[in-house]
Amino acid sequence: MNINDREINVDNEPYVIAEMSNNHNGSLERAYKLLHIAKNAKVDAVKIQTYTADSLTIDSNKRDFIITDDLWKGNTYYDFYSKISMPLDWNEKLFKYAEKIGITIFSSPFDEASVDLLEYLDSPAYKIASFESKDLDFVKVIAKTNKPIIFSTGVSTIDEVKATIDILKTYGSGNIGVLHCVSSYPAKIIDMNLNFIQELKKFGVEVGISDHSLSLIPSTVAISMGSSIIEKHFTVDRSDDGSDSEFSLEPEELFDLKKNSIDVWKSLGSIKSIEKNRLGSQHARSLYFVKNLNFGDVITGDCIRSIRPGFGLDPNLKGLVIGRKVKASVSVGDRVSMDLIEIEND
Repeated sequence: MNINDREINVDNEPYVIAEMSNNHNGSLERAYKLLHIAKNAKVDAVKIQTYTADSLTIDSNKRDFIITDDLWKGNTYYDFYSKISMPLDWNEKLFKYAEKIGITIFSSPFDEASVDLLEYLDSPAYKIASFESKDLDFVKVIAKTNKPIIFSTGVSTIDEVKATIDILKTYGSGNIGVLHCVSSYPAKIIDMNLNFIQELKKFGVEVGISDHSLSLIPSTVAISMGSSIIEKHFTVDRSDDGSDSEFSLEPEELFDLKKNSIDVWKSLGSIKSIEKNRLGSQHARSLYFVKNLNFGDVITGDCIRSIRPGFGLDPNLKGLVIGRKVKASVSVGDRVSMDLIEIEND
């Protein structure tokens, strides 16, 4: 996967997305400040959300339209989204400001008009929210932009995830990332079910986590399980009033998330790096002469030992050496080398 010429895969540092969400708290200056916080934390991108209350729901007081769980209990959907939504004209301002300070920005659209606006702004990528990823007609609209697309799986079954990926591959660029997500706000550690990441990897696209927990642990563990993308909400100060502040990272925590994710990724290593370490080690055992021998002397078992350091012959080749003659004089502390051993028909 690639966003703004940044390769996203397990061979590169984790791609960390700082989700601004509603933590602008209705202040454009605060939104600008959040962009600076993300830049200073050295994350890879900031994500915003592009919607109006009318794009998400209708204005109704019927029971179905009253939120009954999580942090937002008691609000109607319409009143809640009216209260927290970002003015549409901020999108262009934030895109320009992000370009000015040098950080990637993209958005989650929630209707076709939002997609049109973001296309006008040349958004480098799109994120499809958990609650929208099951709407395949809408997924198709976003896919047709041919931009890189990341989507969350929070309320989807594995078959629904497959259907979304199929649509994105059929109608889009195939530049896809899928994020494991628990759609609770905040999400409890016991509910994170990180093993689901292994199921997502079977689809052959980049995988990651959209982490709504109060901890850094799920995100960093996800990296150890082969994730290449982390999305996490962030804010200026959790004590500030805000609909998402309770499960958002403060600036130092966002910095730690990026640093820790890189450290975990580096610690995973590879078969190649293990081979490199093995070949480069000077502290392993190897064969050395522990007796002085003259030209033509026969090497007996007490003439050589497997000791440190590791510059001599592999200890497992000791059987090839015992009983053979040396082709030159050697002294205590010389490395055993096949070049010094007389081989039949040499």
